[in-house]
Order: sequence, then C-alpha cells, then structure tokens
Amino acid sequence: MKKALLALAAAAVSGGAYAQAASNVTLYGIVDAGIEVASHAPAANNGSETVYRMNSGNLSGSRWGLRGTEDLGNNLKGIFVLESGFDLDTGMSGQGNRLFGRQAYVGVQGDFGAVTLGRQQNALYDLFGAYDPMGVGPRYSLNSVDSLFNGRADNAVKYTGKFGGLTATAFYSFGRDNNGETPGAFKAAKNFGGGVSYGNGPFSAGVAYDQFQGASAALQDRAARRVAVGASYAFGDAKVFAGYRWLRDEGTASATAAVTRNNVYWLGAQYRVMPALMLTGAAYYTDTKNSGADPWLFALVADYSLSKRTDAYAMLGYTKNKNGSALGLSGNGTVVAGQNQAGATIGLRHRF
Repeated sequence: MKKALLALAAAAVSGGAYAQAASNVTLYGIVDAGIEVASHAPAANNGSETVYRMNSGNLSGSRWGLRGTEDLGNNLKGIFVLESGFDLDTGMSGQGNRLFGRQAYVGVQGDFGAVTLGRQQNALYDLFGAYDPMGVGPRYSLNSVDSLFNGRADNAVKYTGKFGGLTATAFYSFGRDNNGETPGAFKAAKNFGGGVSYGNGPFSAGVAYDQFQGASAALQDRAARRVAVGASYAFGDAKVFAGYRWLRDEGTASATAAVTRNNVYWLGAQYRVMPALMLTGAAYYTDTKNSGADPWLFALVADYSLSKRTDAYAMLGYTKNKNGSALGLSGNGTVVAGQNQAGATIGLRHRF
C-alpha cells in the first residue's frame, strides 16, 4: 500500500512538473495617456469650443492581457488570449464596458496555422496596422477616418496562417457586437471577411475584405462591404506607406438610412532621425460619392524612446471639413460639422 501511494505521489509530482514545463502564460499590456488641446469641439450650448483634456490611448489603446500556450504534441498547441481595454484616465473598462473587450478567444495552433473561437479582430485590423503610418492608432490615424480598421467581432471563428512572408486570415462571425444569432433571421448581424499580406525584404503589401449585415431581422438583407489595399516600402532610415479603402453601405444603421459609398486614400512616411527618435507624417482623404462632404486629415508625430519599453510623444493634427462633413482628430462627430479642427497632444506610453 505504501509503495502504491508513493508511486501515485511521484506520478502526480511528475505530471505537475510536465504540465508546468509544457504550458506558458504571459501577462502583457500597454498604458498610454496624454494631454490634448483641440479646437471646435462640440459644446453644451450647441456651439464649438476649444477643449483641454486628458486622453487614454493616443498612439496605442491602453490594455492588459493574458496569453497562453500548451504543447499538445505533434507540433500542435492549445492557445488562448484574454485582452482587456481600459481608459487610463478613469480606470473604466473600454469597448462598451466589456471585461475582455479587445480580444477573448481559445483555439489550436499547428503547422497549418491557427483556428480560434471567440471575440476577435477582423482582417482589416489584423493586416492594416502595417500599412497605416500611424499604426491604426486610436487618434490622429486611419482609425479616425474609419473605425472599422479597429474592428472586432463577437462569436467569431477565425483562421490565421503564416507561411514565410505570406500571412492569410479569414473569419466568420455568427453575430457581431453581441447581437445576431437570431432564430428565423440567420443573416442578422453576420460578419465575415479575410485577407492576405506578403512581405519580402523592404517591401510589403496586403489586401483585406470585410462585410457585415444589418443587426436586426428587418435590416439583415442590407450589407456594408469594405475592400482595402495597402503597401509599404523601407529604404535606409525611411519608410513610406500608401493605401486605399472602398466602402458601400446599403443602409445597415436603420430602416431610413440611405446607401453610402465612399473611398479613402492615404499616404505617409516615417523617418528615424536618430536611434531614439522617429518622425511620422500622414495624410488621409475621404471622397464621398454624390456629395461634396470630402474631408482631409493630416497628422504629424514625434516619438522619442526613453527606454525599450517607455516612450514620450508629441502629436499634431488638423482636419479640413467642407459641405457639412464632421471629421475630427478622434473620429467622426468629435468636431462641429463643417468646422476644421486643429489639435496637439503630448503623452507617455509604456509597454509591459
């Protein structure tokens, strides 16, 4: 009996040691906050006023997360990610007050790629951080022009594969934004898309597609479709970027919404002035079909690395609106319609 108990104890200890050796969990995150001044912000008196404020997430959204892997043998791994966004200035959860609003998924990974299930980034988000000079940051970036470049989908099944310089991704959501999955309304809130990118030396290019249906039974036959292409090229201490996004929205927001069609074009560049200092500039133009509401956004950033994990930055931005467009530095509706907006932010970012 004693020998049997000793054998069981040894097996338990060795099994625990094996599990510990074969599994890995990492805590990670980014904290980013800055002070901004911006003109022509919407005011309580329905006018426009200059605003002075602290913003969380300027170059990067503030977040913390857990990611883990377990070796299942035969080059197969179990994987998971739980990632929580938050406002650093208030401590409140982001993404609609979700606990893990940025990402929450589980899956398996092997030589074939990875298959994951949960709340996940769309293909635009996965691929186009590489083709926006501002990295699709929360403000003063491509995300300000079209927030779907930071898009996520609930209830999603996703495939991601990396083969040398080629990256491929595809996903299907049974119901984005915690809706859909409605009996009798199969298409309501469905979201799907995919894309590929290829990098070889200094050159990289990618293309992505995203489509989602209206969120209710009455709107499920209306779709919003996006196609984006982008490229970058590095030479010496400089890197240049270019991209294009096509949109056709058949009125997914409401039964009275009209069809929207527009194109977004952008150009930008980065230059490393010294090992610790990076300068970035970008311009974004929106061409709305059958409308003169075609705004511009211009951004300039100086980012100085204080260490490998901490950097200080200064951001300058300007949006030029016309014919009632309302593009602000933090997105549509963050400036009084028809007014131009100038803004500046200084901030700190730390990665852990």
